[in-house]
Amino acid sequence: MPPLQSPVEEAARVIDAADSSGVVLRLFGGVSFWFRCPSAKLPGLQRKYVDVDLMGHAKQSKEIKQLFVSLDYVPRDKFNAIQGYRRLIFNDMANQRRVDVFLDVFEMCHSFNFRDRLEVDVKTIPLADMLITKIQIIDVNEKDMKDAACLFIDYDVGASDKEMINGAYIANLCASDWGVYKTFTMNLDRLLAKLNDFSLGDDVRATVRSRVNKLRTMIEDKPKDFRWKMRARIGEKVKWYELPEADKEVVDSRMTNDGAQPKP
Repeated sequence: MPPLQSPVEEAARVIDAADSSGVVLRLFGGVSFWFRCPSAKLPGLQRKYVDVDLMGHAKQSKEIKQLFVSLDYVPRDKFNAIQGYRRLIFNDMANQRRVDVFLDVFEMCHSFNFRDRLEVDVKTIPLADMLITKIQIIDVNEKDMKDAACLFIDYDVGASDKEMINGAYIANLCASDWGVYKTFTMNLDRLLAKLNDFSLGDDVRATVRSRVNKLRTMIEDKPKDFRWKMRARIGEKVKWYELPEADKEVVDSRMTNDGAQPKP
């Protein structure tokens, strides 16, 4: 059966096939918010979903490749051969859509090891990690802010996972890396400033503000070590993040002989 036209329906098809095959795959990115957040369907927060993003285990790289071939995807062969220990790319040529599969480590503006957290939840990575993938972006955009807002509308902040944003886990990440702290807090403040641009009721905005501030307090209250404090003194004089290179959206490596490295 070829990939479905709807990214949401296709994401569900891939996850179900992975479960049936004993392959651990978890959604993140925009589609994951559609699955976990009822508020993602609200008129003021709805947005278009394009690609499907997944996390999996590096130890299952071979099985993941086999799974996507069985689902009628075209692997980006050379990229997967070289980068397959950390990331895989598959293309749906019919719908001109790509699937990125990060293996254990999510690496964009910052790097996070999700290996021990992939099986905390089903279908998606944990709520806290879904949030992390959004607030780690330096050039955060409106759709990322909408996704983050949905989480805070639908889930409270606390010290555990499952049906809660694990603020204690996020605070620990911030306490161990000043750069992560800087980007996270900067984007949480951006979210608060952006709320009035979204078509939301006053009570909903109040809920988001309360929960964001709760997370900010947990982050600030977590003790920081000497190394963190020394890096904080340097501050923005030294870059604390990476900017990922733009990549080709969809290519058929069987026909174009696409190179192994991502290109603008």
